[in-house]
Amino acid sequence: MVMKSDKKQGAAECGDCNTCGKCDALEQEMLGFDEAVRRAAAVDRDSYEKSLRRQRSDLLNSEMEQGDQHETFKRNAVVRPSTPAHEGAIVSSHEGLTLYTLIIYSENFAGILNQITAVFTRRQVNIESLNVCASSTPGVHKYTITCYCKPEMAEMLTQQIEKRIDVLQANCFLDDEIFILETSLMKLSTPKVLADKNISRTVRRFDARFVEVNPTYTIVEKTGITEDVLELFRQLDEIGCVLQFVRTGRIAVTKSNVERLDQYIARREEDYNS
Repeated sequence: MVMKSDKKQGAAECGDCNTCGKCDALEQEMLGFDEAVRRAAAVDRDSYEKSLRRQRSDLLNSEMEQGDQHETFKRNAVVRPSTPAHEGAIVSSHEGLTLYTLIIYSENFAGILNQITAVFTRRQVNIESLNVCASSTPGVHKYTITCYCKPEMAEMLTQQIEKRIDVLQANCFLDDEIFILETSLMKLSTPKVLADKNISRTVRRFDARFVEVNPTYTIVEKTGITEDVLELFRQLDEIGCVLQFVRTGRIAVTKSNVERLDQYIARREEDYNS
């Protein structure tokens, strides 16, 4: 017959945990210590977040107390006039080069973006814009990259990117082969917008819209092709009312009736099942 013992597992050197009670006391002490540590960490985290919120609130209040801004500060590099080979210029000189749009599909794994951009770095090709998003196919991400280069270089970049293990497909297109859209935001000086009616007329003529208006600044949003977005900025910048200007990366879909990614996935499934 096997006798069951009430002795606890991991008995102390004394050999009798049932009467000693040291193990129970030590366990309760550790539980109390852990709880104290958790309470202290919660207090520190709470106080840190409160301090951040207080700093942001004080900064916002101080900015609001300054009253109207009349562009007494120097404008940043983003809105400087365009000069070829000048840092901060919107459009540099690309004589003899064509703007290509590369549409790339890959598996959703970490590090793939670094592999793709490394191909451009090795060939000394500058990326003009980059947009990454989930595609309509589950588990597949889409990269839309624009760059100025020669046709031979565009084909070489496409082939080298497609050789990456986790890249499913890569194609390059000209602007007339795809549908293109970009979105931009412009921060304008409200006093100048109110003083000059040409600003509002220009915004309406380009089918842009006002998304925020307050006594200090006005936010204008424009969605369209690249040329329209840049032309609106140039005309408003000539008036001298632009405080900030930002553009998103290009998004694009092909005009072809054939979905190349669907064909590739279907062909790969056939090869796998055969």
